[in-house]
Amino acid sequence: MPFSPPDSKIRRQIQIRGIVQGVGFRPFVYKLAISLGLTGFVFNSSSGVTIEAEGHAAAIRTFIESLDLDLPRLAKILELTVSEMDVVGSAGFDILQSREEIGVFALVSPDAGTCDACWRDFGDPLNRRFGYPFTNCSHCGPRYTIVQEIPYDRAKTTMSGFIMCDACKAEYVDPADRRFHAQPNACAVCGPALCLVPRGSSSDDFSFAEKDSLPAIRTARQLLREGKIVAIKGLGGFLLACDAENDDAVAELRRRKRRPMKPFALMVRDMKGIRRICAVSPNDEAALQHPRKPIVILPRASSEGMATGDLPKAIAPGNNTLGIMLPYTPLHYLLFSDSPESASEFVALVMTSGNLSEEPIVVSNTEALLRLSGIADWFLLHNRDIATRVDDSVVRTFERKETVLRRSRGFVPQTLDLGIEMEQVLGVGAELKNTFCLTQGSHAILSQHIGDLENYETMRFFEETLDKMKHLFKVSPKAIAHDLHPGYRSTRMALVSGIERRFAVQHHHAHIASCMAENQLSGKVIGVAMDGTGLGSDGTIWGGEFLVADRVGFERRAHLRAVPMPGGDAAIRQPWRMALSYLRDSLGSQMPDDLACFRVVPATQFRLVDTMLSRHIQTVQTSSCGRLFDAVAAMLGLGSEITFEGQAAIALEMAAEPSVADRYGFDLEQGESTVIDLRQTIATIVRDAIAERSVAEISACFHNTLSAAIVEVCCRMRKSDGLARVCLSGGVFQNHLLLGVTALKLRRLGFGVFLHAMVPANDGGISLGQAVIANELLRQGH
Repeated sequence: MPFSPPDSKIRRQIQIRGIVQGVGFRPFVYKLAISLGLTGFVFNSSSGVTIEAEGHAAAIRTFIESLDLDLPRLAKILELTVSEMDVVGSAGFDILQSREEIGVFALVSPDAGTCDACWRDFGDPLNRRFGYPFTNCSHCGPRYTIVQEIPYDRAKTTMSGFIMCDACKAEYVDPADRRFHAQPNACAVCGPALCLVPRGSSSDDFSFAEKDSLPAIRTARQLLREGKIVAIKGLGGFLLACDAENDDAVAELRRRKRRPMKPFALMVRDMKGIRRICAVSPNDEAALQHPRKPIVILPRASSEGMATGDLPKAIAPGNNTLGIMLPYTPLHYLLFSDSPESASEFVALVMTSGNLSEEPIVVSNTEALLRLSGIADWFLLHNRDIATRVDDSVVRTFERKETVLRRSRGFVPQTLDLGIEMEQVLGVGAELKNTFCLTQGSHAILSQHIGDLENYETMRFFEETLDKMKHLFKVSPKAIAHDLHPGYRSTRMALVSGIERRFAVQHHHAHIASCMAENQLSGKVIGVAMDGTGLGSDGTIWGGEFLVADRVGFERRAHLRAVPMPGGDAAIRQPWRMALSYLRDSLGSQMPDDLACFRVVPATQFRLVDTMLSRHIQTVQTSSCGRLFDAVAAMLGLGSEITFEGQAAIALEMAAEPSVADRYGFDLEQGESTVIDLRQTIATIVRDAIAERSVAEISACFHNTLSAAIVEVCCRMRKSDGLARVCLSGGVFQNHLLLGVTALKLRRLGFGVFLHAMVPANDGGISLGQAVIANELLRQGH
């Protein structure tokens, strides 16, 4: 800022971009300006916040320096520009009405868990919001799930139909109140209400006229104690709840939801309750208590790795971890007790997405009564519409940092700053764990977790979310990037999108580009993509790849030895098929056919698949690391068939004993690209299994072997290509045992190791890589 005498008066315009709307930023600016004796105004615009401040030069300087200090809980400044203005002699400091600007956008705050002040409000019997399940303020509550337009004003949210009572209005217009311009502000007199109805009800059978919410909530608690399954309308959609201590209720929820093995998430009222069932590190606690309130993957408290206390094993079969979250709305808190002072009525509640298996989460009352009637016994409904469906996010701490496994509520639509200017581009993502990515300016705007694009409902969710994000962020893509695989629904959508500039991006190159973008890397890197499935440029299925890559292209330097994948997707659902393929490849006619994984397979089916392998019928070659994990898991009796993607690989990780340092032998075959040959590894695993060596030791040795092979190939690539930066990406690297051992070894050898943090390492991060590659190709004139 130009020098001015400290006692002279000046006027400055300050433009701020970031998460500065609906988070208490304008009251913060107002109070700061008043404390420094400044005059002027502040208002929201389509691009962020605009301030004009007038006063003594020293006060203006202090004001600008203080804007990034002690920010409101949810605010984040990404860009601040200051320009000189003529002094006008204004009186007072005002908060003006929002203004809309054509063609520019403001960042929208993600939804945030209830703050401590609101927790006290609705838990205090003397407070007018006691027991009110929709209590919020400028520092917490719904944001993205209710916003319909920018600027973020109440009239442009799903709260527009609720007219504030005098008491709420007084808070809303008072800059000194923490509910000043809190768009979802409400109370029992004027705000959303609850209704509890049984299965079989219709929209004609419920009413939201009852203002006292506690009777409905207390009845819901009683139903949960009785073993009933209750569908609860929450922030971004419905959740299905049952008492986590009730074996029968958990088993029945699994049966009705058609989810036989995939772990259920748990909600626990407070940290004391979480520590009863899980081991919690300081970093885990920070993740749990962050305003995002995600599901955090935690190790079980018991040393045996089985269920603790009265919790059924069926909550997370075969897992020594649990997915735990704290309540993130008052409604969730109230399911445990009326107030913080009251004892919790449950150790934990199962809280799983309100949907049928593989369908999007349900958001409307009518849709819930129709689609969830075969699952829920009762429905706890409210009448605040959900503008955008958003699932719970899932994180896990690694190396004392939070890493995102599923990016959704609390993260979206927070953007990633890529550090460079980008064109307006759309990356449509992959087939599984889909997200899409829009770019504009230096921002990458990732959607919430969409899911697997295998049915009409999920594709409609994709399209409705894309339309909303393009509208909110004023993006009109000039190019679209998609996967090489022509059969992916996301690819087919891209090809009929009407966008002329289209770029087909190889799956694993997108993985590495995503990691590079998140870490703001340029130039070439060693990219290690350990993944399940991705069409390679040679027409085979890749998934164990070592690339020399940048943001434009890649060269395949090494890969896992390819084996036949019999029956396509059937080999994913039935890991015994991959076990048979690897055993035939490694041992030929010496292969034992009496391993436990084959005993459950009908003889006719076994012979059919064996014939497919020997005659190369309905097989495709794959170097997939995910399929390798499936095969080894099956060989060790950890699952001949699976019911959710990654199940066998997770079981293999859970079985490993981390203290084992041994490994098996492997070979590296030099050619046009290096081939990692694990045939001797497979042979030794079989011998160890027959000799009844513990599964824990065999699994650990396998993990160590794969890690050693990765490190050895990276060392060779450093020597041949002069590269020392390694990006580790792909769904297999969500295995923290493999990731931890590999990253540690690489660092000890002097490599710079770059990992994912805020973007999932699995296919949930693919769209970012696609968009980044397309941008670079556009920049180079392609």
